[in-house]
Order: sequence, then C-alpha cells, then structure tokens
Amino acid sequence: MDRIDQSAKNFTGSADGAEASAPEEGFTFAGFRLEPDGTLLRGETPIHLPPKELSALRLLLAHAGRVVSPLQMRQALWGDIHVSADSVPKCVSSLRARLQLEDCIQTVYKRGYRFSAKVRPFGATPTGPQARLVVAPFATGHGVPEYLGSAVAEETAAGLTRSSHPSICVLAQDSVHTLARRGLMAHEIGRELQADLVLTGTLRALPAHFRLGAEMIRVKDGVQIWAEEMLVERGRIAGLEMELASRLNFRLHASLTTERPHPDNPAIAAAADEPEEKDTLQRQQAYEIFQHARHAWRTLQRHRMQEGLQQLLRAVELDPTLIEARVDLANLCVAQALYGFMAPRTAAKIVRDAAADVFDLAVRAGAMLPALGWISFHFDYDLPAALRAFSLSSHLPHDPWTTRARSMFALSRHRFDEAIDMLREAIGLDPFSPWLHARLAWALHLAGRAPESLEQAHRVLEQFPEEASSSFYGAMILAFNGEAKHAVAIAEELERRMPYFDPAPAIHAYALVCDGQSDMARGIIEHLEWRSRERFVLSSFMPAVYVALGEPDAALMALDGAMQDRCPWFFQMLADPRLRPLHGRPEFEQMRSVLAAMEAEAEATYGER
Repeated sequence: MDRIDQSAKNFTGSADGAEASAPEEGFTFAGFRLEPDGTLLRGETPIHLPPKELSALRLLLAHAGRVVSPLQMRQALWGDIHVSADSVPKCVSSLRARLQLEDCIQTVYKRGYRFSAKVRPFGATPTGPQARLVVAPFATGHGVPEYLGSAVAEETAAGLTRSSHPSICVLAQDSVHTLARRGLMAHEIGRELQADLVLTGTLRALPAHFRLGAEMIRVKDGVQIWAEEMLVERGRIAGLEMELASRLNFRLHASLTTERPHPDNPAIAAAADEPEEKDTLQRQQAYEIFQHARHAWRTLQRHRMQEGLQQLLRAVELDPTLIEARVDLANLCVAQALYGFMAPRTAAKIVRDAAADVFDLAVRAGAMLPALGWISFHFDYDLPAALRAFSLSSHLPHDPWTTRARSMFALSRHRFDEAIDMLREAIGLDPFSPWLHARLAWALHLAGRAPESLEQAHRVLEQFPEEASSSFYGAMILAFNGEAKHAVAIAEELERRMPYFDPAPAIHAYALVCDGQSDMARGIIEHLEWRSRERFVLSSFMPAVYVALGEPDAALMALDGAMQDRCPWFFQMLADPRLRPLHGRPEFEQMRSVLAAMEAEAEATYGER
C-alpha cells in the first residue's frame, strides 16, 4: 500500500483498527515497564489492563508532564462512538486503582489529566515513507480578523511538526505562503510541492462564535477524505487551532503537543493546575495578542515590526507561560537587527530578558537557542557559548528563523561550503522560499564563486521579482559582476518600496558608483550620514561604497563603526570580495584577527573537554 492510500485509510478507518496498525513505543515509569506490544510489567510481574485502560495509559505516558483533555482521551479511546459523560473519569479511576498510581495521574481542575511521574520512552518508532502534507492558509469571511486564517493554519502545522514521532511530513510554510500569494488554490499548491495531502478550510464569523470548516484533500485525484466543522467562542480564539490539532492528532495517530509548556516555576505551575477565571481570561487575551503580533511582525515592515514587538512584550507580561510569544520575540529582535530596525545592543537585551525566566531553556524553549547563539557570537564575540547554543538546538527542523540564524552563523565564521550545503538542503525542503534562494546567491558571492553567484542572482530575480531579499542581494551581486545599470534599476525600486530599510540606499549608492554615477552616490551617502545622527543606522554595507569610490580610509572607518556597533553583518563583510582592496591594510587585518582569536578560543575550549 502506498503512503497516500495508507493516509486515506488512517482518516477513514475506525479508531480501534488504527490503533492496531499504528507503530508503538515502550515506556518505563514508577517501577513499571510498558512494552511496545502492550505487555505491562511491575518488576517481573505482568499486570493485566483492559484495552481502554491500556490505551488511556499510553496516551498519558506519551503526553507525560502535559495535560490531556477529556476530549482528547474520549477521541483516542472511543473515536466517534457516543459514550456517556462519565466514561473518561471512570476509565481513569479504574486505571489508578489497578496500578495504585493515585499520585502519578493528576486531575487538573477543569482541564483534564496529567501524568506527573518521570517517564522514559524506548522502542519502536514509525518507519517507511511518510505522507507529505500541505497546510494551506485558511480562507476568512467577513468579520474575521485578517491574521486569524493564516494563524490557525500555521499553528496547526507547527503542532504536527512538533510531534515526537510525526506520522506525516508537514511541508515548509514559506513555500506554501509564496504559492498562495501567487493565487494558487490549495490543491494546486499541493501539486506544485508534490504533496500527497492538503489541509484547507474556511473561517467564518457568527454573532458569538467563529466557525471553521476544515477538509483534507488527496492531491492525486482531488478526493476529499476527511471533513469537519468546529465552533469556538469569539473570546477563545486559542481553542480553535488546538481543537483542530487535537482532532488531526487522533486521525493521524501522532503524539501531537497541543499544550503549551510552562517554566518550572511553582507559582506558575500552581496557577496552571487550578486556573481562576480571571487567569484564564488573561491567558486567552495574551494568546490573541500574540497571534496578532505574529501576523504584524512577519510583514518585515518597520512600523509593523515595532507594533509586533510591543504586542509580544504585552503577551509575555500577561502570560509568562506563553513560550511561543517568547520565541517570536527572540526571532523578531534578531530580524530587526539584521534589517537595521533595531540596534544590536537593544536586540540582545530583549532576547536575553525573554529567555531569562524560562527554566530548562533547552527543553522548554529550544527554539530560542539559535537566536541566543546568534547574540553570543555577533554581540558578545563568545564563540564557545554560540557553539553550545547551536549544538543544543541542532535537532530543530528547518524553519525560516532557525535556518536564518544557522546560515548567518556559518557565513559569519567564513564556513562558506557549510552554509551553501545547508541552504541547498533547506531549499530541497522549502523550494519556493525566496530568501533561501537569495541567501544562497550571497553565500556563493562571499565564497568567491562569482559565476555561480551571478547565475543564482539572475535565477532569484526571475523567480521572485517582487521579493525584497531578491532585490537586496541581486543588486549587490549584479553591480559587482559588471551589470551595474540593471543593478541600479533594481536598487532604485527596492529603495522606493522600502524607504525605511537603511541598507537599501547603501546598495543603491554602490550600484551607482559601479555605473559611473559617483556624484549621485555621494548624495545618498550624505543623507545616510545625516540620518545616523538621529538614530541607529546599519552601516555594514557602506564600506563597499567607499571602496568603489576609491576612499579606503573612509571604508575602514565605516567598517570599524560596524564592529563597535556589533553589527550582525560585520564578519561577513570581512569576507566580501568587494572589500579586497582593503586586504593587507593593518586596520583591516586587525579586524580579521578578531574572528581568528574567537576560533582559537573555541578550539581551545572544546579541546579541553
């Protein structure tokens, strides 16, 4: 049976049949051992459990430390069969009595059940090819907030990706959104990405509720193999994607995480166990603010990113357990520093503050580690700390922000082949991501592979002509490789579309100098210098302009300013072929020695371990 037919069977088959065919793992806990085949042992003594109680135990163990709602448990044990309201409590009570685990299986007031003892999984994991799923942005009707359709889709995709043993491969959202912006329908996106299944839906507003109609479509023949409708109160937006994720969880037989982890803080943990009504409303408000902020800052527009920053800070203040908001806060600050919208010092402080309150960061908020590693390297010049952060987060799958940090880290260390391989691998997973293709052109440029870089820049500008990343890297590479007039036109358009993006005028000035228009370039430089007296201005791209103008002293001064500001592009600029005329100058070589010293320290540090 091929993977598409197997997926269809998973969606249409009975719950009991699915359980029988799904791969299982074993667990050890509290003196017990549950084998993958369902045998339960206390020491060497077998313990018999009825099938429903065995299934309940498996579910609690798979979600150890997290709350399993009565709805999740009812779906897992009985599927769509109607059972009485007390079926779940009776099953859990009987399980406690048989195992004598009253303290380990906690009842969390108004939320469900949590297995609190330490659990160690072992044994079988799913094998064979996984079905490839596209989660398309959900259409929204009148009265639905503009961000909510994409937010529900994104959170559902993220939940499936976070599964400890995912039964399905969720395709990268960057490519999905790129194709959606081009006007492709959900099934067309699925065909373009060679997916097996597409999840899509429509979100509509009712007087007091939101109604989500979701459907799963098999791409090869367009057949609908699953459809559901969900209703959620307007004041409980967070419940919408969690409910959808929960249903997908049991349909796909994946151990999906739908509960947000919280820091191991007694006060917070107590509040989570017995939430008061005021606390619950506050968390719902925080989640709604977070979703709005995510939509705002990912536009990569300066004013929207600043708005998103304030909203994320407010969301974390309202709900300190909202890890997703802390992760977004870290990624937002890194992005703002890269774009020049925020001074690196400010970005570093906000990210550290967001991470400081999280106990056991690597476990509870591992997605923050790439941002922290980026800060350790570019701001602290502490390569050993950066290596630790990236090592602890090496298991994280590709997503736009994790791969951005990893590729920037490799490029800044002048490990160009490593960065190129990383970007090409990510493109294989996310083939319609504009910034990945553009960053690859830049990596080839820094590596001194000019023909390949130029070819890639042309390819990017042809495939993604409206994307800022295409214009940004493309204009620099084309101007350097003798296509200055084309570069000027691209840079002018970029500056017109993004007047708040400080590197754009620097790129424009460089292209003008290469095209023989030095006087116009000097006018742009003077304007940037005037702007820098009022606020932070990203200066890393100015040295190339001064070099092209034949002013090496000014170039060195600008480069030194970038180093003092801890500009995130500084180390990459040291490898930029446009700055080759500076090689051999004592000031330039001294700057390059900073990176050499960091690498030596890291080698000594890890050599001692």
